[in-house]
Amino acid sequence: MSSREFHITKLGKIYCADSLDLMKEIKTSSVDLIITSPPFGLVRKKSYGNVNADKYIEWFKPFGFEFKRILKENGSFVIDIGGSWTPGLPTKSLYQYELLIMLCKEIGFHLAQEFFWWNPSKLPTPAEWVNIRRIRVKDAIDCVWWLSRSPWPKASNRRVLLPYSESMKALLKNGYKPKLRPSGHDISSKFSIDNKASIPPNLLAIPNTESNSYYIRYCKEKKLPQHPARFPSDLPEFFIRMLTDEGDLVFDPFAGSCVTGEVAERMKRKWICCDMVLDYLKGALGRFYQVGSLFPRSRHTKEIFYKLYNPSARWDILSDDSLLIDGGKKRQINNEITIADNRVTMKNAATKEKATKIAEKSFRYRNKKAFK
Repeated sequence: MSSREFHITKLGKIYCADSLDLMKEIKTSSVDLIITSPPFGLVRKKSYGNVNADKYIEWFKPFGFEFKRILKENGSFVIDIGGSWTPGLPTKSLYQYELLIMLCKEIGFHLAQEFFWWNPSKLPTPAEWVNIRRIRVKDAIDCVWWLSRSPWPKASNRRVLLPYSESMKALLKNGYKPKLRPSGHDISSKFSIDNKASIPPNLLAIPNTESNSYYIRYCKEKKLPQHPARFPSDLPEFFIRMLTDEGDLVFDPFAGSCVTGEVAERMKRKWICCDMVLDYLKGALGRFYQVGSLFPRSRHTKEIFYKLYNPSARWDILSDDSLLIDGGKKRQINNEITIADNRVTMKNAATKEKATKIAEKSFRYRNKKAFK
């Protein structure tokens, strides 16, 4: 594989190549963890290259067979795969679920567990259905499938424990009486043992807000394009921690800017990253070296908590507007949208007349014409 090596570090290698070709040169049952975020099956074409959702499964299948071949019997394959919308319609493609079924039914992977990556900083998209027609909520999660060659991949959730919630801290302080709950769960006295940390859920709250990292500054200085679809380093680190030991081999076949390689190098795992776009790999060098030294990870110095409201948080003040019979198929004119936006204001105003003036002023400002 040396003829394709783009860059070598103490523990890893970057290749500029088609990963399907590269994997043919990787030994069978030699990789401990494959973790990647491949090009999604999106409607719009991206600069990094992507396949349409309707052709995605057949395109991905050869990769799946090679992944299984190179993976160790107790190894894992983790894939971050975002959703896609049906062109021109407010309905979702099923391609990421069809991909999961293909990988398990046809190739023979086991679904160890499904995860959902929630990005708290995600913008409200798709704008047409969420902001304009108001008939969908914002799409804020990616599916992350944790697959394995056998039902027993090596793993430990002790590597990824979280701080206790305030309610759990209170329970440990005040004590808990063991009893059978109405749900049928028999809570024993062991539930009140202080283990210093809690087992995480399969919902991963990780914002994707990188804006001034070494990588970004390096790309700007070298006038190189930044990869537009980077996942945050906390995502691969979670799975590298839980599923591998020091010295294990981690492989990312769609590496982009080599986030996986950066994390693996810092965590003393061997690694291979591969991508076909040379400029993205040139920018990836900014993740690794400055005067020959590996960039340190900016460690969290305090607990970070992302709040997710109960869905009923505002039900007491929101009115039940009449639903559109056509389901939003016909786009509403601006003044109807404006009036709907101000219904809460009208309800809470001292008088209907005052609320109407507020709505009229808002409409004039937003539409730059008289309210009708």
